[in-house]
Parts: sequence; structure tokens; C-alpha cells
Amino acid sequence: MSRIAVLGAGAWGTALAVTLARRGGHDLVLWCHSSALAEQLQEHGENLPYLPGFTLPADITVTSDLPGAIFEADILLCVTPSQHLRGVVSHIAPLLTRNQIILSASKGLEEGSFLRMSQVIASITDNPVAVLSGPSFAQEVAAGCPTALVAAAHDSLLAQTIQQDFSSSTLRVYTNDDVAGVELGGALKNVIALASGVVHGLNLGHNSAAALITRGIAEMTRLAVACGGHRQTLAGLSGIGDLVLTCTGTLSRNRSVGIELGRGRKLDDILQGLHGKVAEGIRSTTAALGLAARYEVEMPITEQMDAILHHNKSPKDAIRDLMSRPGRDE
Repeated sequence: MSRIAVLGAGAWGTALAVTLARRGGHDLVLWCHSSALAEQLQEHGENLPYLPGFTLPADITVTSDLPGAIFEADILLCVTPSQHLRGVVSHIAPLLTRNQIILSASKGLEEGSFLRMSQVIASITDNPVAVLSGPSFAQEVAAGCPTALVAAAHDSLLAQTIQQDFSSSTLRVYTNDDVAGVELGGALKNVIALASGVVHGLNLGHNSAAALITRGIAEMTRLAVACGGHRQTLAGLSGIGDLVLTCTGTLSRNRSVGIELGRGRKLDDILQGLHGKVAEGIRSTTAALGLAARYEVEMPITEQMDAILHHNKSPKDAIRDLMSRPGRDE
């Protein structure tokens, strides 16, 4: 029986803990950063702030004690917001044993360094690292809806270990050795989802939405390939799959933020309405542009999204500037 410590009790972390418990065969611990949230989960058996409506199985141990959570764990499943991952891994690094696997399910890029999550982890510890990504709304995973994900690692045996431990009747896990492509697909799609929401908020129709998604995957692929990823990876679950989900699904937090921006609301007001939940695309936009500048990759949608988010540009002006760019081959 594998011992899995889920580090992060937001919607995604809770959903993964629930589906792993439903699968059986694991000793599961769910770590909450907040002791108040841990107490609430223990008392009510339901994550009311982040994933209401789903009962937490009784065989999941809930704790706010981080060293205790990781003790003797075979897999440390990191589901923290991307900007908190470095702090959490730095805290536990001195306590890790060599064979403990760190599995990142956080989709984002670190601000300032522009590092992918696996790179953040590798900069702190030599423990084996893998990533888990793909089209997956937390509510649907918790509800047991059939979902396909991809486990990526440079070591194929490590990816297969994750595949074996996480696959179930409702969760189909594929393997991939293209860690860069899988992570960049998961991070960059959030930026395009924000833009897709803007298109919806402006009531620009289905033609605009289809064009935005298609050109979005084109610029995601350009950057991923420049960073060493494989083009075919971006045509898979962590690329087109996750992009279509977050650009069209009503449960997409990034898309919802974009919709409100398109309707004319200010970012600060929108974020207050999230009540502590995270839309990763907001910070990933800046980091994506930093990477694009480093590799001299053109990312026009990301540039316009950054101008809307951080430079007070009108969404209508951003769309106009995208449409008036010089013509070129596809």
C-alpha cells in the first residue's frame, strides 16, 4: 500500500484525495496550510470553502502538520498554488528521504524566475520529480466523471509508477517523457483561457472564440518548442485537451475572470469575489512573457492579455489590436 501525502487542500487537492480514496489501495494524508481549514474538514467532512458538496472519505487523514503529513510518504503530491510551491518544498526538503517522489499537480510558472514547477522543485531537492496535468475540473473528478490525465517524468519508470498508483475506473493516466511540454501546456492554457473569457464577456460570438483557441494553441506550441518541449505534446491532453476545457467550460476560474474583465469590471474587484481561490493565469501571463522574451518567441494573445491585466488596457482595444496585426501565413 502506497502512502500518498496530498499537499494542498484547495479544490484540486481535495478532489485528487477523494478520487484516490475511492480507488483504494493507498494510505492517504491531506495537508491543509490553514489549521482552521483542517479543523473544519475534520469536523464536517466536507471542504466547504473550496469543494462543497463532496464528502471526504473517512480514511483520509487531515492535518495541518506538514512534517507529520510527509513522514514515510512514498509520493508527495503538491497541489499548492504555483507561487507557494517553493516555500512548501523548501520547508520539507531537509526532512525528505532519497526515494520519496515529489509529484507536482500545480499548473503555473514562478514569477521572477519563470521556472516551471518541476524546475522549482529540482532547484531545491534531488528527489525524483514528476508532474501530473491534463483537462480536469476538480468538481468533475470528485464526482467520479471519467477523466484522462498525463503523468510526465524524464524517467519512464517513474511516470509508470504514477500511472499505476493513480489510474482507476474513473481516472485514466497516460505517460509522457516530455516534462517541459506537459508543464508549459498546463500553465499557458490558463492565459489563453483568460483571453477566451474576455471574448465571451464582450459577446463576440463563436467565430471569435474558435479563432482565439486555435491561435492560442499556436503560440503555446511556439513557446513550448523553444523551451525544449515537443510539438506533439501540445496536441495532446496537456495542450489542446486542457486548453479546450478551460476556454469553454463554465467551471473554469480563469475563463470566469476573463468574462468579468470583458464586461468591464476591474481586476481587483474580480479577485475579491474569488474569496481566496486562485486564477493561475493572472500571474502566469507575466512569467510567460518573460520566457517568450528570453527565447524571442512572439505571443500576441499573451501580450494583449498582459496589457489588460496589468496596464489597464481596454479589452475592446486589445481585440482590435489583435485583429489589425499584419497579415501572415498560418
